[in-house]
Parts: sequence; structure tokens; C-alpha cells
Amino acid sequence: MWGLVPLFWPLLKPAGAVEILAHRMVWSLVAVAVALAFVRRWAWAGELLRQPRRLGLVAIAATVITVNWGVYIWAVNAGHVVEASLGYFINPLVTIAMGVLILKERLRPVQWVAVGVAAGAVAVLTVAYGRPPWISLCLAFSFATYGLVKKKVNLGGVESLAAETAIQFLPALAYLLWLTTHGRSTFTTGGAGHAALLASTGVVTALPLVCFGAAAIRVPLSTLGLLQYLAPVFQFLLGVLYFGEEMPPERWAGFALVWLALVLLTADAWRASRRSRIAIRAGSGIGARGPAGSRNGALGTAVTAGGGARTDTTATAGSPDAARSAEGLPSASGADLLDAGTGP
Repeated sequence: MWGLVPLFWPLLKPAGAVEILAHRMVWSLVAVAVALAFVRRWAWAGELLRQPRRLGLVAIAATVITVNWGVYIWAVNAGHVVEASLGYFINPLVTIAMGVLILKERLRPVQWVAVGVAAGAVAVLTVAYGRPPWISLCLAFSFATYGLVKKKVNLGGVESLAAETAIQFLPALAYLLWLTTHGRSTFTTGGAGHAALLASTGVVTALPLVCFGAAAIRVPLSTLGLLQYLAPVFQFLLGVLYFGEEMPPERWAGFALVWLALVLLTADAWRASRRSRIAIRAGSGIGARGPAGSRNGALGTAVTAGGGARTDTTATAGSPDAARSAEGLPSASGADLLDAGTGP
């Protein structure tokens, strides 16, 4: 669904990108409120309101994802689908770089090579486009920042989207009312079908997220991470084959470097994941018979042996950091990209 979403935004014309964005904010809150009412999950809201720091982080996340959504909608409707897809290709690499620069995480040599290749790809694409690929960079950095902030907030996907759209709701509604009073709202002048399409932006936003949340508890993170590449692949193919965007040889060269970086990153994560699983199986018996009889000792040994970016021996069984380390991923890189889970 995330990969096919470029087919949806053009249907909302003649609405402009800002109007579409405002409707997405308003109707997404409606959609997630209905979902939360159905499952009766409201306790988190009271807890969040009593924690000003977390609430401030949610406000930052809402601001960053607003930028991401707005740029993506504009890019698709302005004929830059391929460049938008590039943003989500390089997003895992940007997220890893931010983990190193901000969280002081350690990378394996292959991960450094992947980040370096990606930087070279940006340089090649800058020459190819005659300018930096600012749409791609904006999408990648905004989504990576969003994932980093959400790591600190630690809310579930649907709950987080509800909190963020609750913050977005009033400004978005005020803008839509302003458009209406000035006779510039396509929602009120474009007919019932157009209004229904604008209202469906909430479902288009929330439904893939619900499916993602259901998948996240059923499949390994490494598998989920690989599946995440399908969205930009579909977007790229749509841009080239359906929308007919130009791809001269120098752009192909830049994309090829990005894909090479992702192959290196994925192969390294797969290898580290396999080593971690072997180490966990080998260490579980040792931990069970250890002096303290603690599972933590076995898991800490396994995580360290797995060669992951984190070697925290205090991780507890079943904790997010332990699971991420077992998958061979830095705690704020691929796994936190998955945690973001709001899609384009």
C-alpha cells in the first residue's frame, strides 16, 4: 500500500499539496480515533498528558512528519516520484549515520562502506540533477529524525499517530476553514466524489500502519526490514514506467550506487543476525547454569558475540534493544526506521 500511494495523491487534484496535507492531518485523527475506540486503548493518552517531556517530543515528531508528508505529496503531484523514492532508499543509511553522530553508536566496517557509497551516490546524483537531490534528502532526513524522536517517545504506531495528528488537528482544521471562508476549498467546491477522496486520506494513512503493526509482532525484524524496501521499489517503478519520468544514464549510476550501499547493508545485517542467533542458542545453556542463574548473562554474551553495533550486556530478554541487537541492527538505525512506521 505504501508503495502504491503515488497513484493516490494525483487523484486529489485540483487540491494543492498544502490542502491535501491539511486534510490528511484531520482525517487521519478521525481514522485512528475510530481504530482506538474499537480496540478500547485509551490509557496511554492520560499517561502521555502527565509527562510534559514526552508530550514535547510528540510535538517535535508531529512537526517533522508534517514536513515529510508535505514534501512527499508535493513531490508526487509535481512529477518527482523517482526522486521521492530515492529518499526512502537512502533513509536507512541516513538513519544509521544519525545513530553514529547523535547516539555515538559503533558501526561495523561494512556499514561504514555502505554509508560512504551512499554519500558518493548523492554526489553523483547532484551532478546528474544539476542540483543536490533536495527532495530525497529532505524526505530521508525528516523521516530519520522522526524515527529518532519516536525512539525516545516509545509509543505504539497507532497511538503515536493519534497523538501526533491530535497536535496537527487544530492548525490543519483552521487552515481548511480559512480556505472555505475565502472560497478556495476544493473540498466544498469539487463535488461529492472529490470530497470523499479527500476524506479517505485518513484511511490511506492509517490502514497501512495498522497492517504494519500487525506484521511487526508476527515476523522477524530482519524480514520486516527487507520488506520495507518494497515501498520505494514500487514508487521507483511507478515513476519510471507509469509516470514516464526521465532516467538518463547518470541518474541510473547514482541509483545503482544507492542500491549497492543497500545490498552491502542488508548482507551485513543478515550475516550479523545469523551469527547472533547462533550465539544466543550457544549461550542460552551457559546462562541458565551461570552463578546467578540469570537469563541476562546469556543474552548479554550472545549480543556481544553477534557483532552488532551495540554490545550492551545489560539488555534484558525480550527488550527492544535485545531484539534489535539479535537482528544485527544498531538500536537507532534499521529497527527504529521500522518503529517509525508511518510510511510516505
